[in-house]
Amino acid sequence: MRFFVTGVGGQLGHDVMNELFRRGHEGIGSDIQPEYAGIQDGSAVTQMPYVQLDITDREAVEQVVTAAKPDAVIHCAAWTAVDLAEEPENEERVRAINAGGTLNIARVCRALDCKMTYLSTDYVFDGQGTAPWKPDCTDFHPLNVYGRTKLEGEQAVRQTITKYFIVRIAWVFGVSGKNFIRTMVNLGRTRDEVRVVCDQIGTPTYTRDLARLLADMNESEKYGVYHATNEGGYISWYDFAVEIFRQAGLTTRVLPVTTQEYGLSRAARPANSRLDRSKLTEAGFEPLPPWQDALARYLQEAGL
Repeated sequence: MRFFVTGVGGQLGHDVMNELFRRGHEGIGSDIQPEYAGIQDGSAVTQMPYVQLDITDREAVEQVVTAAKPDAVIHCAAWTAVDLAEEPENEERVRAINAGGTLNIARVCRALDCKMTYLSTDYVFDGQGTAPWKPDCTDFHPLNVYGRTKLEGEQAVRQTITKYFIVRIAWVFGVSGKNFIRTMVNLGRTRDEVRVVCDQIGTPTYTRDLARLLADMNESEKYGVYHATNEGGYISWYDFAVEIFRQAGLTTRVLPVTTQEYGLSRAARPANSRLDRSKLTEAGFEPLPPWQDALARYLQEAGL
């Protein structure tokens, strides 16, 4: 198959390109930077074609993606700085990327009659209650600009094409970029204790494992909306930090605090980010491994 991948400078796009390369697929990577600005490690992203693309430019999207002639587009590009999205001067840009850019991609996929994968988020939900959110739930009510614009992106995909995979993920970590694990390890090496929220519940998602699933999906025609995080049970950020320090061999003390006590975030976060992943196995896809195992592999791969 021939793939076009957006956002290859990010954690997920980097791993998606590597997974496609391992499987023998053709892949063209894109991002906003003139040249690939991710990990220069001889990985597939540096060996496969790369093209600069601003997804908010409808004409450029049409020209570049049409010229690539893909069988499938995996759309990883997004504005993901959740707190910065709340700044009034940024909201228009966030919407242009997450909603408008996604619509541009969906339109060219429709014209080419190719598959499209859109990565969404637990932030489309309001985080109320304790029951895991099901993929086909439509009771959204996002709490912040990031969540609202990602939901608008979902709606653009649904309204434009039929051959799509909408995959909601949460608590993402990968080698190519900043993430919670790297932050905790760095803090653990310089501090005796850290404060971590204990009332936001969800499950981490390792981009290397997710990339494998996305490739599996695109090798099928089992279209629809899915939830995909690692297995291993639902946890709090506090629980995650405790396990990070344990596996990293750090003795840093972790103090559990409520979101209100923590009080540093500009954007409201959902308390309940439990995502029901059962649709994956029902569709015949292999679930992602337990997050504890993913954490161990990540720490080794990232050299932490």
